[in-house]
Amino acid sequence: MQDFRHLKIWQKSHQLVLRLYKVTAKFPKDELYGLTSQMRRAAVSIPANIAEGCGRGGDAEFGRFLHIAQGSASELDYHLLLSHDLNIQSDADYSELAADLSEVRRMLSTLTQKLKANS
Repeated sequence: MQDFRHLKIWQKSHQLVLRLYKVTAKFPKDELYGLTSQMRRAAVSIPANIAEGCGRGGDAEFGRFLHIAQGSASELDYHLLLSHDLNIQSDADYSELAADLSEVRRMLSTLTQKLKANS
């Protein structure tokens, strides 16, 4: 069991969540229980699954939680696109969040491949 706080992927995904909360705070109030909530849940799921996977026994279980985090990242990717296409978020916010998410997804994929290679 390792401390998830030391993992760069957890740190990066945590920063993504913090940025996303700031951006979604500017969303229309009628989206609070819709898109805002969905985006926040998907974003929080990424570092939460990384943390939970770190607390489990072994690389295989950790890999399973990374896979779940990857699914949440894909969901968030769509929500970002949708909110941008609906003109709920600015081009600048979208570009920054999409770039951060792309890096998180790449890091998740790399870590998952490393775990598979070690097993």
